[in-house]
Amino acid sequence: MAQFAQVLAEIGDFGCFQVQLLIMLSVPNFLSAFYMFAQVFMVLDEAHHCSVAWVKNHTLNLSAAEQLALGVPLDAVGSPEPCLMFRPPPDSASLEDILSHRFNETQPCEAGWDYPEGRPPSLKNEFNLVCDQKSLKETSQSVYMAGLLIGALMFGPLCDRIGRKATILTQLLLFAVLGPATAFVPGFALYMALRFAVATAVAGYTFSNVALLTEWVGPLWRTQAVVLAQCAFSLGQMVLAGLAYGIRNWRSFQIAGTTPVLLLFFYFWALPESARWLLTQGRVEEAKRLMQKVASVNGQKLSPELLGQLVREDTGPSGSALDLIRHPQLRKVTLILSCVWFVDSLGYFGLSLQVGDFGLDIYLTQLIFGAVEVPARYSSIFMMQWLGRKWSQLATLVLGGLMCIAIIFVPADLPVVITVLAVVGKFATTAGFTVSYVYSAELFPTVIRQTGMGLVGIFSRIGGITTPLVILLGEYQAALPRLIYGSLPIGAGLLCALLPETRGQTLKDTIKDLDQGPHPRSLKLAPSEKEAEALGRPSSPGLDFVSSTYF
Repeated sequence: MAQFAQVLAEIGDFGCFQVQLLIMLSVPNFLSAFYMFAQVFMVLDEAHHCSVAWVKNHTLNLSAAEQLALGVPLDAVGSPEPCLMFRPPPDSASLEDILSHRFNETQPCEAGWDYPEGRPPSLKNEFNLVCDQKSLKETSQSVYMAGLLIGALMFGPLCDRIGRKATILTQLLLFAVLGPATAFVPGFALYMALRFAVATAVAGYTFSNVALLTEWVGPLWRTQAVVLAQCAFSLGQMVLAGLAYGIRNWRSFQIAGTTPVLLLFFYFWALPESARWLLTQGRVEEAKRLMQKVASVNGQKLSPELLGQLVREDTGPSGSALDLIRHPQLRKVTLILSCVWFVDSLGYFGLSLQVGDFGLDIYLTQLIFGAVEVPARYSSIFMMQWLGRKWSQLATLVLGGLMCIAIIFVPADLPVVITVLAVVGKFATTAGFTVSYVYSAELFPTVIRQTGMGLVGIFSRIGGITTPLVILLGEYQAALPRLIYGSLPIGAGLLCALLPETRGQTLKDTIKDLDQGPHPRSLKLAPSEKEAEALGRPSSPGLDFVSSTYF
């Protein structure tokens, strides 16, 4: 009976077929950056003041500026108050009394708001996300993050049940329908509902594409392939900055950013299924035909004898979620990693969602933020080899946290310094996220790895949901959000010192293996089957299947 890894090695584990697959899966990653961060550019700050209908209704021969001064009080710097207006005078008031400002009691706006003329439509000025409705901007981001959590829980089992291809096509269909539809919503409540729905597809695609890619790529190239696919998301953030700069009308911006997914209709025929998943489902003949096609694309010859030895494979035993609590070592690992994944999201989205708050042009800052992610993801690979997993995780979290705290003490009139600190923080948090995936997978034993990764992934989504709510604390104390984004990662980073190092160690298969101490890996050119588990492979004999719940 042949192992799938043997067949993959013979047909090519990173040939033309895998390169084509990598490109195909990278395109939706590139487009998903729009869904994640486009709203930041739809709610930019703009001047506004109460619409004073009672002044306009009076037949007063006044200029627009005089009408504004008559109906809206001024703040400390002489600008119109954005959320207050003078109380309308009684009907019996004389024109002299009105013009002498005898009726100077103020009240909240009651007839909407006026914005500068010539401003393109935005979420803020079209749905009046100002004053008492200002918090809806952050609330909608939390709703989106909640959709990411639900999507991960929903599409994980679905991906294992109906296959990688069918799941990805479903997610792309949701992209194609919900994305453009959002541009035509009549109200903000419906906008948030559609954002929640499309977030489930975004979350689902983040693990579905990685599952399909890693199941077709050999262990020597797997890490590089996954990082390259993630870099497409970073490139998407860079293009997002240019698109937002060129298209200021939020509805046109939404259409321009979401309709390109319609060009991917040919994925219905071109996207391959995972042969490994087919083997676990007992669809052996389909898997054989697919592998023959891959061999042809890669220009390799597949031995009929080796192909004929392939049979249905089982996914092997799995542990119980209770094992994460029962075993002292696993309990410590689970608690610390839950904190790490929570602050990973908190720090990453805390900087990303406040890209316009660092003093420089928001479009330039977004471009830099996207560009810095590419070296951050790749440098984490070399960092883990040089410093080890534990100290890499600790260093990235502490560095990211220190940058957030340092921003608090920089004067607002030094935007370049603030932006440099934010960029360094973005670099650290992005690298830390990549380290977390590898380190966490190596800390959990094989029998409980998927369950453990699923649990810490939930805490990551909770961190994302919490981030916009933390931003709201800035209304009470401007430094409070960055203090939280800084102190929590530093605390979680220091906790990593209590975790064991996994660099150069064989991966644990069972919970009993945790009690046996570290076992150094033997030196050899290619990684063993156990080493490959860090990227999603269980160690069951002959099996190279990636459960989507791991991602």
